[in-house]
This record gives sequence, C-alpha cells and structure tokens, in this order.
Amino acid sequence: MNEPAEKLRIDKWLWAARFFKTRSIAADAVESGKVTMDGARVKQAKTVGAGDLIVIRLGPYQHEVEVLGLSGKRGPAPVAQKLYRETDASKQRRAVQAEQNKLLPQSDLKGRPTKRDRREIARMVEGKRTPRKSAWGDFE
Repeated sequence: MNEPAEKLRIDKWLWAARFFKTRSIAADAVESGKVTMDGARVKQAKTVGAGDLIVIRLGPYQHEVEVLGLSGKRGPAPVAQKLYRETDASKQRRAVQAEQNKLLPQSDLKGRPTKRDRREIARMVEGKRTPRKSAWGDFE
C-alpha cells in the first residue's frame, strides 16, 4: 500500500525535502516565482518526477537541485537530503555568495531611528555638519 509515487506536486515535494518549513510557505514561494523547473516558472500543482531540475531561490542564495526521489511525507533531514542532489555549480555559487555576505558591513541599527537620529541623518544628507549644542550650552 505504501508504494512510491511516480509524480508528486512540487509544493509537497519542496516541503518534504525540507526546503520550506510548511507546505503553504512552499506554495507561496512557487506562486511568487521563487521556484522554477527546467528553466520555466511553475504553479504549485505542477508535478515533479525523478530527473527534473529545480531552481529554488531562498533569500540571497539559489539552489539548483536534481530530483532523485519522491516522498509525500516530511521525514528527518537525512532522509530528506536523499530526495535531491545539488549541482556542483550551485554549491560553488552559494559558497561564493556566503563569502561575499561575510565581507558586507553589518548594521548596528535596531528598530526605528530616534528623533535625534533622524536629525543627524538629515544633516548628513544635506551635506552640512552644523555644530550641535550640548545639554550644557556649549558646542560639541
């Protein structure tokens, strides 16, 4: 009764292969164009089979995987990793992207800027750096 299926919906496969946490998130990603199959956009009801090439964009990274197996159930990660094989070119691109992301400056900003922050930003944008009075009346 538990025979392997020959075709499976792409959103269900993406969920079972653990690319997305829920099936609805996988379906939204497919609908928004973040998932392509054999170079073309697909709908969430598109069926996948062994040998299909799927490109998945997750944040700044792009995974290019070949479908090796099908599963309608979400199992443990080691089992899910056997459902696909990522291409070598995709692994290299992701490694380069990860290195570039490490080199980017990290922002210390948290939340919305305060009124003081907005005024300083406005001063920098205008190109003026006017002296600001401190709380004690003298200039900084």
